[in-house]
Amino acid sequence: MTSTSAATPQQSGSSVAGVDTDALRNAVNAGFEATMSDLKNLVSIPGIAWASFAPAELDRSAEAAAVLVRGAGFQDVRILRCNKEDGTAGGPAVVARREAAEGKPTVLLYAHHDVQPPGDPALWESEPFTAVEREGRLYGRGAADDKAGIMAHVAAYAAVTRVLGDQFGLGVTLFFEGEEEAGSPTFRTFLETHQELLRADVIVVADSSNWKVGVPALTTSLRGLIDGTIEVQVLEHAVHSGMYGGPVLDAPTLLSRLIATLHDDEGSVAIDGLVGFDEATVDLTEAEYRADASVLDGVKLAGSGSIASRMWTKPALSIIGFDAPAVDVASNTLVPRARAKFSLRLAPGQVPAEAMEAVRRHVEANTPFGAKVVFTPGESGNAYLTDRGSAAAAYAMWALGESWGVPAVEMGIGGSIPFISDLTELYPEAQILVTGVEDPDSRAHSANESLHIGDFRNAIVAEALLLARLNSEGLG
Repeated sequence: MTSTSAATPQQSGSSVAGVDTDALRNAVNAGFEATMSDLKNLVSIPGIAWASFAPAELDRSAEAAAVLVRGAGFQDVRILRCNKEDGTAGGPAVVARREAAEGKPTVLLYAHHDVQPPGDPALWESEPFTAVEREGRLYGRGAADDKAGIMAHVAAYAAVTRVLGDQFGLGVTLFFEGEEEAGSPTFRTFLETHQELLRADVIVVADSSNWKVGVPALTTSLRGLIDGTIEVQVLEHAVHSGMYGGPVLDAPTLLSRLIATLHDDEGSVAIDGLVGFDEATVDLTEAEYRADASVLDGVKLAGSGSIASRMWTKPALSIIGFDAPAVDVASNTLVPRARAKFSLRLAPGQVPAEAMEAVRRHVEANTPFGAKVVFTPGESGNAYLTDRGSAAAAYAMWALGESWGVPAVEMGIGGSIPFISDLTELYPEAQILVTGVEDPDSRAHSANESLHIGDFRNAIVAEALLLARLNSEGLG
């Protein structure tokens, strides 16, 4: 499944589909200044779940999120964590729950409060942990990924309960993870430990993007992921390049030749056994892609088919790390071994274990000059496809269109959210929606991460409309 344009949303008015859209929009607007202030406060907390960063800041981030949740009206608010496989504590998660009234469904609203490290401070135009508004955007680490997701949930809930009062009987659970940017090492254990506490009929994962500024989207497909390392060995130890160079090629050269076989001359992944297809009906132009991805002038785009399919529904392989002597410390020796780390994004429908085996077969079959190759599998995660025919998906598309005032689109995301496969496995009956507040210029994980403030407001309105629609109509 890939991107398709939605039908034109129903005519806006005071009441659409049993939902008072004007009242909900007014409630969001009335609280938006406070919402922005709360978001800026969250951005100021450098809660990073990596072992090399202070855990006290991550705890402070969880506490701040819990305070906001209580302020929105939740009584049952907990900070929970599970241990990792090595026995150390996982990141603190904030969980809050409001029980459903008789006959009403329960919705789980997910986001994460931890953030990526800031990286090189010289690349930032303002301090990464000081939220700054510039030209309609809010800059700061976590402003988009994913503290805005937390605030969208909190503000939407506050608005809908303010408008509906006692008529709001929907069950709502908030789950704000505290280690997503570190790979969610205890996510599965956390779900298994608190499976009943987190059980829901609809799950909204607010950690994705919209199509572009001013055009909302529901993410309906995510690529899967595998990674691993490829090591090439040619000598038992380094030898003098002048005395012995010529009859044998060094390990970095042979590893480079092996890496070159992973793509064909067009730039498509050349590994037999991988799934890929081209069905996108919404697409980026080459100019849009070049601008969004900051492609240098003169660099030819790789692969075939639509640009959207190349990003969403075809495999994409990157070399993300390379171990060999650094240039500044290089000596005149033949390097005996070299190692690279690959990251392979998988199309929906691809089984990760089969993809890993396909890469292994390719590497072993294409190792040059009889070098010894060591293939080490790494992490893996499943791709995801939304049930586009579900009631929740229909309500979400309606809510997005109503809020933005333009038709929403269904889009794929080239990235992966591996924990969604855990949600689908443990809650097979739940209808899962992947939404978000980002746009192509948000630069999540990069310097100068930012949030489009107007689209952020619209995202809150859309979620309030979705909650109200679920409350009034249920899941049919």
